[in-house]
Amino acid sequence: MILIDRGSHQKLYRQLLEIIKGKIESGEWSVGSQIPTEEELCKTYDVSKATVRSAILELVRQGYLMRQQGKGTFINKSTVSEGIAMQTSLKELMFEDEFSFKTKVIAHTVMMPIDDLDIRLDISPDKHVIYIKRLYLIEDEAILVQETYIPYHVCPLLLEDNIEDNSLFDIVEKKYGIKITKAKNYIDITFLNLNESVLLGLNEGATALLLQQYFYSGDTQIMYTRSVKRIDRINFHMEFERRFA
Repeated sequence: MILIDRGSHQKLYRQLLEIIKGKIESGEWSVGSQIPTEEELCKTYDVSKATVRSAILELVRQGYLMRQQGKGTFINKSTVSEGIAMQTSLKELMFEDEFSFKTKVIAHTVMMPIDDLDIRLDISPDKHVIYIKRLYLIEDEAILVQETYIPYHVCPLLLEDNIEDNSLFDIVEKKYGIKITKAKNYIDITFLNLNESVLLGLNEGATALLLQQYFYSGDTQIMYTRSVKRIDRINFHMEFERRFA
């Protein structure tokens, strides 16, 4: 049985996540079966409930697990079918190329992780994070507010770069040589807080679209963005291509 390596720099919840995912993808835990309870996982791997819950939450978001109220957590899928894959180009925002944006930088600084930011970035809670907040405009009309979080050690000199006139992707990839190879996108509905409503010119509490994106270089997470978009202007757009092996 694979155990947690407490000498590893990798966070405990991430190690547990990979262990559970391995059992699913290998077929050891079959689709539709129920996984051990939180208490059993805590005892088996000698970790806290918070660690178990963080691992399960991420696997639910990835689609590997499914929670059923009052019943437990079940295996939802195993692996992608061999021979078929879906691919799409990576973008900072899921907008079609025909739209021309201007950006206004609201914040560009360093901070400590707050709330669950350390979990979202897969870093220790004592590590610094580069925080960037930008407003996207079309013809001077505010469309979207985006907050970007990057572990400071990934590219500390980013604080000196011009991020108003240049793409973060271009800076990270071309200047710092960090190739972004994978993105996970989550779209949801949210309600504008006071600051967001002022920036977008809408009422506080108004409905908006929430896009959360996790960007990776290989298996290393390098960026997390939270974008809030008004629902009355411009749709998110994703185009996929099926590739046969």
